[in-house]
Amino acid sequence: MIKIIPKDDMEYSRYLLGRARFFMTKARQYELAPHHISPRQAYILFLLSTMGSGMTLRELAWQTDRKINTLSVNMSKMERDGLVKKIRDTPNSIQFSFRLTEKGMNTYQNCMREDSITAIMSVLSKAELKQFISMLEKITAKAEKYKLK
Repeated sequence: MIKIIPKDDMEYSRYLLGRARFFMTKARQYELAPHHISPRQAYILFLLSTMGSGMTLRELAWQTDRKINTLSVNMSKMERDGLVKKIRDTPNSIQFSFRLTEKGMNTYQNCMREDSITAIMSVLSKAELKQFISMLEKITAKAEKYKLK
């Protein structure tokens, strides 16, 4: 295997962050495979379960950092799979909200445990994890400013 030699620390930290995200996502995909959902779908189930009253496509798109068209395709698949139900907010309205079905709630309950992520993150002490979260929040806040440009 080829060892990456960084040109500078910032470039190398971005590379490591990307690799960590990739491998953590892969681990979560393997963990969710028996439930036939993706990590993004598991996150949507989490969002809908915490909101209770349902969320619109726009709200879900904002929370998941996805465009409405992309998310709409995902929500249609989840609706076909019986995980969510599309509900009109008011009669004759074009706006829909999504709510979990019983199957969606059961799937969410079965997928709540994130053993792979817990195992991976266990390399950090509680203090290191708090510091890591703080650093990621700073980086994310700065990066979000560039996203809006």
